[in-house]
Amino acid sequence: MNPQMINLLMDATLETLLMVGVSGLAALFLGVPLGVALIVTDKGGLLQNMAVNRVLGAIINATRSVPFIILMVAIIPLTRFIAGTSIGTTAAIVPLAIAAIPFMARVAETAMREVDRGLITAAKAMGASPMQIIVKVLLPEALPGLISAMVITLVSLIGYSAMAGAIGGGGLGDLGIRYGYQRFLPEVMLIVVVVLIVMVQLIQSVGDWISRRLSHK
Repeated sequence: MNPQMINLLMDATLETLLMVGVSGLAALFLGVPLGVALIVTDKGGLLQNMAVNRVLGAIINATRSVPFIILMVAIIPLTRFIAGTSIGTTAAIVPLAIAAIPFMARVAETAMREVDRGLITAAKAMGASPMQIIVKVLLPEALPGLISAMVITLVSLIGYSAMAGAIGGGGLGDLGIRYGYQRFLPEVMLIVVVVLIVMVQLIQSVGDWISRRLSHK
């Protein structure tokens, strides 16, 4: 591989990391609170409100049901409004975040459902407020599961980011399409695939290690 291609590969890798990192943070800071809202407003929850729960659930399910490639095209006006452009790495972050937030909300909800209800009941009996229970019981007890949920989300985002490259989103997917497919350079496509696999393996390994460490506590 020539130096120019190595530079292109490094730039594409950094672009992919940027897309995954920023949209992953959006999923963490918006998706987890959404997951908490789904838990606490559900039947028997700390702040039971079935109307709110159903509306939130419907919005999350509707967003998750749209294939990512269609979502990217459908929200081009919103992407252009937020990012100032509809192509490139910055633009790809918008649909990636919109796809990641409801995904993270659901997997976070699943993780928090695993928390022992007895702990929450005990906290209620001791006079803890709903916010105290959420902050001091629900989230800490669900933390290993939330770490695993974040890992699943990041791995999914890597796949989505590669898909975004197919329609001008930048990153490794764009490099693989432009050089590996359109210019008939199978070695470039192979390297892109290997880099993506390494990314997934690293994220999965680190996430599993952190989750195990927290579980031991």
